[in-house]
Amino acid sequence: MTEYFLIAKSFVIRTKYKIIRLMLDCVLAMEEDWTYSKSGVDIDKKSSVIASLVGELKCSRDGIGRIVRTKNLFAGLIDFGDKYLTMATDGVGTKILVAKELGIWDTIGIDCIAMNVNDTVCMGAEPVSFVDYIAVDKPDEKIFESIGRGLSIGARLSNIEIAGGEVAILPEIVNGLDLSGACLGYVSKDKVITGSKCAEGDLIVSLKSSGIHSNGLTLARKVFESAGYQLTEKVSGLSKPIGEELLTPTEIYVKQVLDIVKEHTVHGLVDITGGGLRNILRMNPRCRYNINDPIKPDPIFKKIQEIGNISMKEAYQTFNMGMGFDIITPEEDAELIAKEWKNAKITGIVESGEGVFCSSGDVIYNRY
Repeated sequence: MTEYFLIAKSFVIRTKYKIIRLMLDCVLAMEEDWTYSKSGVDIDKKSSVIASLVGELKCSRDGIGRIVRTKNLFAGLIDFGDKYLTMATDGVGTKILVAKELGIWDTIGIDCIAMNVNDTVCMGAEPVSFVDYIAVDKPDEKIFESIGRGLSIGARLSNIEIAGGEVAILPEIVNGLDLSGACLGYVSKDKVITGSKCAEGDLIVSLKSSGIHSNGLTLARKVFESAGYQLTEKVSGLSKPIGEELLTPTEIYVKQVLDIVKEHTVHGLVDITGGGLRNILRMNPRCRYNINDPIKPDPIFKKIQEIGNISMKEAYQTFNMGMGFDIITPEEDAELIAKEWKNAKITGIVESGEGVFCSSGDVIYNRY
């Protein structure tokens, strides 16, 4: 009996120690200031390697189909007679790890479409066709069926067709699954929007996001994980479990933006994706973009900031913070757009100067 008692006592002591250690780890994690770079994603390094890659792309085509070489566009422009074709490519990123943990695969296809078509409409272009690419270690029919459903929903919401795709089985390279794609669009040459016409006095109209979209998921996941939360847990302030909040599909703005461009004068279109508000720096660099009345961030952003002690500057350059898409337009048009669309709000103004300023935290960004 004594032997069993000693074993039980030892087990209790070890269990208490583990619980105390877990609590201490959670407290320490909560005290740390999390950044995207600390979570493993360095957006400045990303910009650097992109510059290195693009610096070596010196090839050019003869005849129709030549590239229009303009920096910082959301999609490539291809000269095609009286029109430009556009090409954009993007993926879902580590949102896939959330889908994997929850076993919910039917939404990431929507994200994949959204990330590409939202970039495409930034040129004033209409997306028409899409191809997907899936790299996987062990293909699973049920998972692929669910992904296909999401792709189909995204295509319907964007009024595009999926022309084809590729499945690469790469067990020696991929551990799990990666989903990306590319989108083809077109725009008349006299209708293309590059942001070069943004001018002092223009207003910035933001379209509300559906949630975190498909950027900053590495940081979001690491924040919750380091604080001891499971993705299946519900936490105060959120209406759904953490994982389901993070899996909310990216809003697709295609039809709305194309309608707005058709009815109003628009000088710039900005998809607030990776880099957050720094994406606005892709517009006319001889202007200052003052976000003086931002949309109130959804609870998921507040919770990530609270748990991870994330600064305003870091938050607004990592997440969309409730503003998924920006439209830069003359004042009269801005006021009409804000009245016509429930998800639209005038959030800022274009001024003389340089950079992007956000009144939340007095944040300034000068480099894309």
